[in-house]
Amino acid sequence: RRFATYKRAYLLLQDPDRLEAILTSKTHPVQFVFAGKAHPRDNEGKDLIRRLIHFARRANIRHRMVFIEDYDIHLARHLVHGADVWLNTPRRPLEACGTSGMKAAINGVLNVSVLDGWWCEGYSDKRGWRIGNGEEYTDPAYQDAVESQALYNVLENEVIPCFYDRKNGDIPARWLMMMKESMKMAMRIFCSHRMVAEYHSRFYQPAKSRMTELVSQNAQEAVESAARLERLRSLWKHIRIEEPIRENDGHFRVGESFRVMTTVNLGEIRPDEVDVELYYGILKSVDALSLGHCERMDMLQA
Repeated sequence: RRFATYKRAYLLLQDPDRLEAILTSKTHPVQFVFAGKAHPRDNEGKDLIRRLIHFARRANIRHRMVFIEDYDIHLARHLVHGADVWLNTPRRPLEACGTSGMKAAINGVLNVSVLDGWWCEGYSDKRGWRIGNGEEYTDPAYQDAVESQALYNVLENEVIPCFYDRKNGDIPARWLMMMKESMKMAMRIFCSHRMVAEYHSRFYQPAKSRMTELVSQNAQEAVESAARLERLRSLWKHIRIEEPIRENDGHFRVGESFRVMTTVNLGEIRPDEVDVELYYGILKSVDALSLGHCERMDMLQA
């Protein structure tokens, strides 16, 4: 739908010769259909479309790779109804959801996707295929190289053989079983009925019940809660935390355990109103930690 760069429509083009071999197979022919639009100011997205169209115009694959122009909801409806496979190659972890894949699955289309967005929950080898194992990379170029090869492997070794496995006449029995599994899963879990019911049970109904509790007795509980919060805010500036009390003059061996203690002057705040936590991690600079963690400290004396 959207030719955003993170969706990596170019991933299929990383190895043109290998893709061409897939497309021109005489025994197991494959056709790719692309459709979508880029934002008018997204030059990278528009360049992706140009690259796809340029590749698709090669004489020997012109009938095997198609870009459909003027993408709209009407065209999308035909795609999610009529495709055999829904290909999704976002750069993990940037895919928020992937609703197109959900709609395709409800229509019996099998997904081939990176484990990102909805496919993290929806994937099973009984109803589709995954690209990679959910890895995340710091080098985008290396990620593209690895996952493009993984994509070709999945297509060549799993998806295409499964589609053409027709031992009993002209019916791909395993493919049909996967279609049914895909439809059952998507209609049961990834649908508005389930979503609205979950919102109601987890958020709307508890919020309504809580509101009823808060406004009962002239909202006394809410008034008291607001007063406590305001009191803490007004007194918070008076809190003083002393330097930590260190054992062994601060000298420790690697792997050695030690206690950390400190004195906290709470002013007028009561000890039962607060928790004191120790924040620790790897020293990144003089005044910054990375991979920080919090640990609740036990009160020794009030």
